[in-house]
Order: sequence, then C-alpha cells, then structure tokens
Amino acid sequence: MSPPSRPLRLLMSQSSIDQLGPAIAQIMAHRPHELLALDTAVAMQRTDADVAFISREVTGTSTKHQIHPALQQVYDLLRQSPGLKWVHIHSAGADRQIYLDLKARGVHIATSSGANAQVVATVALAGLLALARRFPELWAEQQARQWKPMLGERMPRDLPGQTATLVGWGPIGQKLGSFLQALGLHVVAVRQHAASPLTVMPDAIEHVTFEGLHQVLPRTDWLILACPLTDKTRQLVNAQTLTALPAGAHLINVARGEVVDEAALVSALQSGHLGGAFLDVFAHEPLPPDSPLWAMPQVMVTPHAAGHSDGNEKRVSQMFLDNLQRHTAGQSLLNLVN
Repeated sequence: MSPPSRPLRLLMSQSSIDQLGPAIAQIMAHRPHELLALDTAVAMQRTDADVAFISREVTGTSTKHQIHPALQQVYDLLRQSPGLKWVHIHSAGADRQIYLDLKARGVHIATSSGANAQVVATVALAGLLALARRFPELWAEQQARQWKPMLGERMPRDLPGQTATLVGWGPIGQKLGSFLQALGLHVVAVRQHAASPLTVMPDAIEHVTFEGLHQVLPRTDWLILACPLTDKTRQLVNAQTLTALPAGAHLINVARGEVVDEAALVSALQSGHLGGAFLDVFAHEPLPPDSPLWAMPQVMVTPHAAGHSDGNEKRVSQMFLDNLQRHTAGQSLLNLVN
C-alpha cells in the first residue's frame, strides 16, 4: 500500500480561508491539503507553502515603492519558501520586485488580468469625458461661485471624429476601445503584433505595432495608456512622444507610471502643448506632495484607484479557484506571466 501523498500547502489570508475554504475543499476532495493563514505562517516562519494567493487585502495600502512592514514580512516569507510552485496575485500587473524575483527563481506567477478590465476601462472613459467637457475647470469655478458660460475658446469639441490612440490591447484596451467607438471616436490600437505595420479597416479599429506608434501620434487627440510595464513600454511616452502629439492633445494613464517620463509630461503640460491629463499612476507612488501635477488645473490625479470596485474580490477569487482546479488536474495555469 503506497503512503499518502504530502498535503498541498496553500498560503493565503485568513479572510480568504474563511470565504474560499469550502470551494477549495471541493476542488481538493481527492488530494490532501492544508490551508495556511498568512499571519500564522509569518509568526511561525512556515516556509513550506506550495501555493500562495495574494488577495487585495494582503497588499492593503502599500504600493510597490512604499511597502508596509506587514506586507514586507509576507514578501520575506515567500522568498524563504523553497518549495513554492506558483503564486496567484490579485492585480493584472506583476511588476512588483517580489514577483520579478520569484519568477527569476522559477516560481510561476499568475495574474488576475481581466478581473477589473471593465472597471478600469470605465474609469479611463470617465477621465476622457471629464477632460473633454472641461470638468476640472468647471469644478474650480463652482468652488469659486463663478458663472462662466462655455463659449469661445472654452467651447468643448465634439468627440465624434476625434482619434483615440490606445497603447495596449489587452482586456482593458479592448473594452475601452468598444466604449470609444460607441461615442464616435476613431480608435487606433497599439499592440505588440499586427498583421502589418499599419492596417486600416473601414469603420473598424486601426491596428499598429509599437514601432508604428509615431506614425499615428500627429493625429492623436487622446493618447491612452493601458499597457503593462515592460522593457518596451518603460518611458515610452517621453519628450519626443509628447512633442509629436498635436497641440491641445490629452493623455490618460491607467497603465503604470513608469510608462511616462514624468518630467517631460510636466514640461508639456506647463508649456500648454498638452491640453490636459488624467493620471491614475505615477513614477513614484504615493505621488510626492511637492509634485507640480497636484496643482495643475488641467490635470486630474487619482491614487492608483482605477481598478478598485466592490465586485473585484469575487472575480479575483474565482480566477484563483479556476487555476487551483487546473493545477490539481495537471493542466497549464491561466494568466501566467511570460
């Protein structure tokens, strides 16, 4: 009689254990398993986990630049766990140093790409509409109790006929593209691969590669960033990129702050060449109090909150459970970081 297999040890928050325990038990019905609560594992220095689920409440208010002590203890535990096979994370991006280090060690990193795609796309659309209708100016005038009709140079432009260039054609970009098309904008999708460097289809989305981005910038009214941070996208939007945009164009960034040369962005906004920006992400987070972006009247700043919504937790949890089912069945995991 063969000895029983060693339990699969799953590391996650106590909250996740409470919520997902029954579903995990069903998935693991024919295989021994042990659920390790993160707080207990950290306290006992349990470094024998096979799988880790990093849900939203684990990272809390930490950013990748400012890691709170409790989260740092979790990261240290992951680094010290030699048998760790894969980690499922709540975010779509996996550019935090901990995930880069684990991946370099051979640990599989699975993201929750797509879980908040509609949420982020909706927020990006809200930013575009707010800038198009001059809401920042109107809000400031409301606070000052000023009645200024939107006439002359303040007259908003019609959105139909304008061009939005979307950098990134993943779940967020595709959802946002459909929103923008419904409003009558011409959409250009910038993606890793295309059938040709420049393919235009009547009444459809235009596709270009990253190498073709500068061909479309001079006719871009809205440059929208929804791409992952990679070697190719780091500081993709620099002084040269911004100068190539027509005067009065706008930037929307719901990707990563490092995709933009922030100093060049500030300069383009101060000069008036760039008409405005909606920024949810920054080169350093939290955005330092002395950043000039805070006080610019044509800039909207949000605290990396574009993906936050009360339905995300359920969607992320289901993605983890789906991957656990696949892992148990010996199938390839979904949303693995390449």
